[in-house]
Amino acid sequence: MSITSEKKTGLIKEYALKKDDTGSPEVQVAILSERIKNLTEHLKDHNKDMHSRRGLLKMVGRRRRLLDYLQKSNSERYEQLIKRLGLRK
Repeated sequence: MSITSEKKTGLIKEYALKKDDTGSPEVQVAILSERIKNLTEHLKDHNKDMHSRRGLLKMVGRRRRLLDYLQKSNSERYEQLIKRLGLRK
């Protein structure tokens, strides 16, 4: 259900704004999106796993708060990020 360290390192390299950037909202949202995608696939097979479902909802809320912060602080970066991740239709 969680992501491998290689996948996480790849996401950090792809979404980092500068070298050794692991805490920017873009990187955090990208990692959360990958974890949410993996957990969603898990819940398709195990639909009665309510403990994992609660964790999924908490991750979605955390991603939503990070996206709200990014939208308030820098709307251009927000637009680029949701386009790259494909979060909005």
